[in-house]
Amino acid sequence: MPVAVVTDSTAYLPSELVQAHRLTVVPLTVVLNGAEGLEGVEIHPADATRALSGRRVTVSTSRPAPEQFSLTYRRLLDAGADGVVSVHLSAELSGTVEAAQLAAADLGDRVAVVDSRSAGMGLGFPAIAAATAAAAGADLPGVRDAALDTVARTTVWFYVDTLEFLRRGGRINAASALLGTALSVKPIMHMPDGAIVLREKVRTASRGVARLVDLAVEAAGDAEVDLAVHHLAAPQRAEALLAALTDRLGDRLRDAYVSEAGAVVAAHAGPGLACVVVHRRAAA
Repeated sequence: MPVAVVTDSTAYLPSELVQAHRLTVVPLTVVLNGAEGLEGVEIHPADATRALSGRRVTVSTSRPAPEQFSLTYRRLLDAGADGVVSVHLSAELSGTVEAAQLAAADLGDRVAVVDSRSAGMGLGFPAIAAATAAAAGADLPGVRDAALDTVARTTVWFYVDTLEFLRRGGRINAASALLGTALSVKPIMHMPDGAIVLREKVRTASRGVARLVDLAVEAAGDAEVDLAVHHLAAPQRAEALLAALTDRLGDRLRDAYVSEAGAVVAAHAGPGLACVVVHRRAAA
């Protein structure tokens, strides 16, 4: 049986991709005003964005327990998988990778954990690459290397209406949040090495979308690319982004996906998020 590939709910993979690539998704936990639920199972993006619109609200997230990963790995191995490659949300943002590693340690070399150094389809594209390699018959090291190669060729850019939610969640420091609120500027962020970094500031949401397009095209270079566009309660922004990118990239654009980010990202980015993930395909 091929190597099994596990990822987590922050990949925000369209359901058809999860099914087509036989991925196993382990959900993170979201806590809204004391009520705890699994992302994508019990708590959905609308639940988080609705809660965040309230004045007195507490929203937090937590990693899956190591036991949850252990049960998942053992179930897949008991079902006949030759091994497991587990690809997850950046360790700079979450303890998910650590939890997966703790579970994997009990299973020796039968499980390999990959830190995507990213989120959203920045995690999803490496998981898909791993599953594609597994389906082609690659062994565990080959499946792991397919994920790592895709991590190196994937770039994430995103726009948020305010840095306040990232500050509250501890994903950026107070000084960066102050820069984002001064004169109501709009921040453009990226993840050069797994951590969220302020790239630049723009004055309006429309300019933010335009800059995302420019930066994504720059990241694509001359390569053929796959794209993912994520949003939070901002479908029009996502549509505008995809249309502009399709026009700019032309026949170099291969696969493109649009999905709403889930409750974990909603808790830390807030409504209005627009995100572009660029995966540069390897030369044929």
